[in-house]
Amino acid sequence: MTICINSSFDSGNIEVVDATDCASINLRIRKDSNSDFLQWFHFSVSGIKGRTCRINLVNASETSYPKGWEDYDVVTSSDRQLWYRTPTDYDGRQLSWAFEAQSDLVWFAYFVPYSMDRHLDFIAAAASSEAVQYECLGLTHLGRGIDYLKVTPLQSEAANEPHNSQRRQLWVIARQHPGESMAEWWMEGFIDRLLDQDDARSRELRSMADIHMVPNMNPDGSYLGNLRTNALGVNLNREWQHPSIEKSPEVYHVRRRMEQTGIDLALDVHGDEGLPYNFIAGTEGLAQWNDERDAELRAFKREWAAINPDFQFAHGYPRSAKGQANLAICSSNLADRFDCLAMTLEMPFKDTFDTPRPLTGWSPERSIRLGASFVDMAHLALSGRLKG
Repeated sequence: MTICINSSFDSGNIEVVDATDCASINLRIRKDSNSDFLQWFHFSVSGIKGRTCRINLVNASETSYPKGWEDYDVVTSSDRQLWYRTPTDYDGRQLSWAFEAQSDLVWFAYFVPYSMDRHLDFIAAAASSEAVQYECLGLTHLGRGIDYLKVTPLQSEAANEPHNSQRRQLWVIARQHPGESMAEWWMEGFIDRLLDQDDARSRELRSMADIHMVPNMNPDGSYLGNLRTNALGVNLNREWQHPSIEKSPEVYHVRRRMEQTGIDLALDVHGDEGLPYNFIAGTEGLAQWNDERDAELRAFKREWAAINPDFQFAHGYPRSAKGQANLAICSSNLADRFDCLAMTLEMPFKDTFDTPRPLTGWSPERSIRLGASFVDMAHLALSGRLKG
């Protein structure tokens, strides 16, 4: 049988160099649309059943984050439902892995994909909830909708609210970088729990806050198989100071809605290629950063680690020096504009070093559970129990 390599599907990304010999299938990761970023891959291999094969990503050292290949294992599936890790080797030049094909068709990806079909199904299901107001905030360059969900109390819950109570405003966005698909798995976990009418903590959170969510900030890049940019080659997480309809309509429309609602707490959900940890990146580089905000951030991280041990606060990015914040980045921009606690959550493409699960590594299931635990954290933060 002829070996066939295919990436012509939702979030597919690979280029064939040489696929004539099963013992050495040589492939290249394609660059993002109109950009030099590259790291995400997603493809299928067929015509190999019963054969031992070796795949080489020959340009691994040319990717945006080559250190990301160290201690990394590729996600693998024969049915696109169950994904597991296949060990890889990185020699400083190419990423390689060997496997014995048990089926006619095998899929490989940098992380478990979150397809646009799943996104649309999830948005439709969430929008059918009595507690959800759905809106398309605008369109991307390729005409895809920027899906926005606003969660407020059910009518029965609203009746129990104190008269003239001041509602808080919570914003959660994800997947500005489309290749960080764990971010949308996280959103699924958060939203599912948030809408659970039998979950007492979710009911309390809905009663105190309007919750604004954009589960996928970059639908064009997600479909195109990009790592970090939209269809125009723009890194959305560098557009928050001066977004434009021409370059970054995704940020432009979301930022405009944020101005209308205000923000008391914000979380921007991402993935990190290099570090094998879940961690928060704060906004300590702001000129107005102070001891009170620092104590709140430290308490937030400490409490989340206690609630979900897959989260930790010993490892992460270096703290920025005061006054050195990049206001083009989402969390810094929002913290500066709205004087709120705004954070970036980073999850690994690898396994977690402290709480490893070698068969799956960091996975959709674990992302979902971390997302669900954010209900508790948002409640703590918005009720003022992290201060003092």
